[in-house]
Amino acid sequence: MTQAPTPTADTVRQLARTLLHQGGKGEAGDKSAATAAAPEVRPVAEGGGHSTWWVGTRHVLRLATDRDASLRRRREVRLRDLVRPHLPVAVPSAVAQGEWAPGLAYTLDTRIAGGTADQHDVSAIGEDDLAGLLSGMREVPVRQAETLGVPRLAPRSLEALRRMAVHAAEHLGKADEFDPARIAQLTAPAAAQLAAQPGTAVLVHHALRGEHVVVSADGRVRGVLDWTDAVVGDPAEDIAGLALAVGAPAAVRAATLAGYGARPCLRGLWLARCDTVIRLADRLQGRDDSPLPLLRTQLRRAWEAILLERVTEFREDDKGEET
Repeated sequence: MTQAPTPTADTVRQLARTLLHQGGKGEAGDKSAATAAAPEVRPVAEGGGHSTWWVGTRHVLRLATDRDASLRRRREVRLRDLVRPHLPVAVPSAVAQGEWAPGLAYTLDTRIAGGTADQHDVSAIGEDDLAGLLSGMREVPVRQAETLGVPRLAPRSLEALRRMAVHAAEHLGKADEFDPARIAQLTAPAAAQLAAQPGTAVLVHHALRGEHVVVSADGRVRGVLDWTDAVVGDPAEDIAGLALAVGAPAAVRAATLAGYGARPCLRGLWLARCDTVIRLADRLQGRDDSPLPLLRTQLRRAWEAILLERVTEFREDDKGEET
């Protein structure tokens, strides 16, 4: 198997110069582009293996580094066009697309102004934006999404996740990172009560991390990035993602405003809580290379207290819901 090339600043600069000189038509290799001014390029994130680059102040160049990522990158362009009319927040538009190396796709996207949810707190009006996002995702026609190649993903077992989190919490307790007694709030019967219900699958972004939620300095949510991991599946996964991105209270308030009841809200909350405990334990044991400060921040956000906290209250409120 031929090893994929590693994107470099020179590779990105040459490709960006060609695309911008041609007005974003997506065909690289025009010799006249050599006379165009080279745009400023810099990687979006620190570290090696860069695949996402800022190009000037108005564009983002995203490079797939393997064939599977190329398929998802091409699908993403069509999926964003499908979801855009349903959402109250911006979705990047592709200015150009093509291949930056044999079989490896790229997209040159418009840049959405703002920071990220890791940089700015979401305001009360921003929570309304998130509610509109979750509502809009339910309106996207599932069949059309699947026609584009968006896969259908079965809901995760919260009970299996709970058992893993209990074990992970014991390790975190010994490392003085987390009180293992807190995970006991989610009992096996409660996990069973919070199982995903049939017939509730919607389009799910499935990667609503802080870095993918664009937030302005005044706390408004301006856009959502990176739709390559989208699936048709459990809407609680996006509620869980928001709990990691903006905190449990804001995520649950937004989901409630979007019309979700106690069951999916609590399910999303506990998916997030179990995930953060497991990932932090994996990081401490060398099985995860995510930044330690980020994992600690996500754990803190997911474990923030909410009003809809006791499963006993959920059971009483849930009697009138359809199952």
